[in-house]
Amino acid sequence: MTSTLTVRPLTASTLSEHLDICRTAFYGEPDDPAREAQLRMWDPARFRGAFDGAELIGGGGIWPRRMTLPGTGAHSFAGVTMVAVAPGQRRRGALTGVMRSLLHDLHAEGGDPFAALWASEGGIYGRYGYGVAVERLEIEIDKGARFLPTVDTGTDRVREVSREVAEPLMRELHAKVAAQTPGWLERDTDAWHYRLLDGTQQRNGRQAFRFAVHPEGYALFRMHQRQVLAVEVHELVTTGPVGYAALWRHLLDADLAGLADYWCAAPDDPLPHLLADPRAVRRGRCDALWLRLVDVDRALPLRRYAGPLETVLELTDEFCPWNAGRRRLRIGADGHAEVTRTEDEPELALSTTELASAFLGGVRLTALAAAGRVRELRPGALAPLSRAFLTDPAPHTIENF
Repeated sequence: MTSTLTVRPLTASTLSEHLDICRTAFYGEPDDPAREAQLRMWDPARFRGAFDGAELIGGGGIWPRRMTLPGTGAHSFAGVTMVAVAPGQRRRGALTGVMRSLLHDLHAEGGDPFAALWASEGGIYGRYGYGVAVERLEIEIDKGARFLPTVDTGTDRVREVSREVAEPLMRELHAKVAAQTPGWLERDTDAWHYRLLDGTQQRNGRQAFRFAVHPEGYALFRMHQRQVLAVEVHELVTTGPVGYAALWRHLLDADLAGLADYWCAAPDDPLPHLLADPRAVRRGRCDALWLRLVDVDRALPLRRYAGPLETVLELTDEFCPWNAGRRRLRIGADGHAEVTRTEDEPELALSTTELASAFLGGVRLTALAAAGRVRELRPGALAPLSRAFLTDPAPHTIENF
């Protein structure tokens, strides 16, 4: 890092200053409601700023959240957010200094054993040990697409209601789905308020939020006039297949609209399987949540695995060197894992980035091995460990933080 730069915790005033840097860096417009919500939610002491003398030139911070892990429910993690460097100040080491301070301080304090973020650019965070752990589908489908005759949409009607009516139902349904879906985040009152901000700054030329509810789910969406009127789905949350089908039928039958799209469908979203013509869904796959194991020894036992299994891993981690070395991973028949240091001969060699990608169960270690990122040192050791990490359903998240 350039010698003139220092990294230190932010204060209330410098956090406010950093939000201005973020708005400039991401080409945002002034948004007072969002700013007020952010300052209320976030502790300045959890943020780090890079300073050139007295001038703040960039930073980022941690928004403590809770995420559902496979088999064990919600656990706290470090939600890394609002990472930005001022234009004209980039490539001076500011981002690296901020990332190092956040992760090294978490380790020194015995804080959350893993961190996660959404990446503005795909080439940034791998060098800090983050790996893609959750993918999402961007889907688009034309109005009126026909369902298979066997699809059950039930007898309960989908109702469009006000936010006041919808929000208690949404909170209840979201909590049910979050508790059973790896990768989903819990939402407290502040997080719900932030998610449902709906002023002109948040609409960005679109119409106000609309709320469609069903006993088994809800859809949060906007209408947007593009070349045709589009139903833009922001959240579609359901606890069962009937509610899922009923809500999609409602969205696809919207009067005057020409199409519907959803920016964050699950990677194993069932919509194509509802349709008489599965090709009617146009799908694009991209990264969503990136994950970083801050302390491997504490993070890996947090979830459950398919066992029994025992193996020795040779781990590398240049950015968080305390994770490097050999670990024995022992998974019992009940799925509980134990991680211990060992000097025994390793069976697999990889970095903590690959383990981070596999941690939620959505990325196969065998796929990473095919890319040359995992080496099998004992023949036959790779496939069982890859299967042990997998989860059903696939991890998913709808929470961009």
